[in-house]
Amino acid sequence: MITCHTISDLQQQLQDYRSEGKQVGFVPTMGYLHAGHASLLHNARQNNDIVVLSIFVNPLQFGVNEDLDRYPRNMQQDTEVARNSGVDIIFAPTVEEMYPQQPLTKITVAQVTDLLCGATRPGHFDGVGIVVTKLFHIVKPDRAYFGMKDAQQVAVVETIVRDLNMDVEIVRCPIIREPDGLALSSRNVYLSAEQRAQAVIISESLAYAEQLFLAKEMTGEQIVEQVRQKLQSASLARIDYLQLLSYPQLKQIDLHDIPAHLEEQLLLATAVYFGETRLIDNCLWEG
Repeated sequence: MITCHTISDLQQQLQDYRSEGKQVGFVPTMGYLHAGHASLLHNARQNNDIVVLSIFVNPLQFGVNEDLDRYPRNMQQDTEVARNSGVDIIFAPTVEEMYPQQPLTKITVAQVTDLLCGATRPGHFDGVGIVVTKLFHIVKPDRAYFGMKDAQQVAVVETIVRDLNMDVEIVRCPIIREPDGLALSSRNVYLSAEQRAQAVIISESLAYAEQLFLAKEMTGEQIVEQVRQKLQSASLARIDYLQLLSYPQLKQIDLHDIPAHLEEQLLLATAVYFGETRLIDNCLWEG
């Protein structure tokens, strides 16, 4: 395993591999790797000759009052996870390497960013759009792997790839959870012991919602209200959003009914604050 800090070094390495006809799998991350990231890397390892992991805390996707400075970082730990996961190349650029000048170009995706995190974090997905586009042009992967914990991000990336005719396959990977159900996140380290104990209400509420959906005895509106009440039963929980949408279009649906003939999948997505820590999670159902 090697580590490249510059675009030129990375591209030289990849050019050598491609001259041998090898396929490249790519996992873009902001580091502080956990088992969720490792699952993406293992998937990439199984289906590609070369696995590239990027570690870059992208300042453009953080808002003015968000946690860029305190976002957790541990390169030594990340390197160990990467080695154990079969990574061939770590790409760990500096901000100056990725953005030698303030970018004048924007990659803005309409509609799929109007709701959920796009509504509560203005500019966030513009930052995601430009960094993912840059990384795809730099790495030129055959496949790129994204976790479904951030289902909206996956939808945004898929839209960019489709609209710009990028020659990369986007591979959706399932959410990885703690034994008690909490979705793995680099931000979980911010939680106090009491907040961590209560945070499991998120996955419990989504599991409850799935039971209600499968029973087909409630409307979408009723299911959302039941989930909202369950989330609010945790005294420290503060709901940012809770929405039931079509997926991957992320369009609002008639919550008075969930039509059996609906062709899209349904996404029930939520973001919940515990103190200053914002956690996202979701469940995806067939219509």
